[in-house]
Amino acid sequence: MRLALLLMVVLGVSGCVTSAPSSEPARQMAVMADAERALDESLALLMQRGYVITMADGGLGRIDASLARSPGYRVEVRVTENMPSGASIALQAFRGGRLLPATTVEPLFVELQRRLAEAP
Repeated sequence: MRLALLLMVVLGVSGCVTSAPSSEPARQMAVMADAERALDESLALLMQRGYVITMADGGLGRIDASLARSPGYRVEVRVTENMPSGASIALQAFRGGRLLPATTVEPLFVELQRRLAEAP
């Protein structure tokens, strides 16, 4: 009896912690810049726009950042080498564990495209 009750509590709590996977893919673009430059420009842009960088790992090609003002949300940036043409950048925004629409990160994409189109 106790085991069944404990199992129900654990399953109930785990259902609250996990979120349903989203069917919307990450906003992604290929750029004519190497992965290092794409990651550097992404990091600089996020900092200039008021995001707090919570994790940045060049080896993984990953940046996690949170917007410190309202409406607060978290952004994940993934940069991968896309030989021979450059790199691929993927951005997703989350609030409370839920994926936000791609339009949330669209202004970041527009600015990144502009920056990466300029000569280094």
